[in-house]
Amino acid sequence: MVPIRFAVPVALMLIVGATAGAGCKREIGDECTTATDCNPNGSRSCDSSQPGGYCTIQGCDETSCPEEAACIRYFPAKYLTESCDPGDATHAPTGCAPNEICLNAGLCAPMSAELRYCAKRCDNNDDCRGGYECRLAGTRGSMALTSNVDAIVHFCAPQTAE
Repeated sequence: MVPIRFAVPVALMLIVGATAGAGCKREIGDECTTATDCNPNGSRSCDSSQPGGYCTIQGCDETSCPEEAACIRYFPAKYLTESCDPGDATHAPTGCAPNEICLNAGLCAPMSAELRYCAKRCDNNDDCRGGYECRLAGTRGSMALTSNVDAIVHFCAPQTAE
């Protein structure tokens, strides 16, 4: 049997350790090296192809990203070669094949090349960590996944030299 004078301090250390660890869950867009850095239960992944790693949820839909994030649809640049007219509220997009989508930037993208990731929402560059910029969805092969066609979504993405 453990004497009470040892049991109480040990129990307190366990409680403090458990509550300290609970507050360490990282948000979408935070730096990481492995998925466990983002969430130990495996619901988030670390995109190590991004500078410093990027905590995210892959294959998201409109409702699966946490409050601080938006589901962004990415289309690799190598597929964005054909021009199109994205249309407006009164005109449908034109110029793409049936298996393509016309991005706001006026380029056709094959739907089969789409990748989806939760990305941190932002209002300006100060909302993003170092090496990242606040980017408008609909530019550079991206599009927000939202049912609100009028939604203006900004997200943190690696800075690009232009």
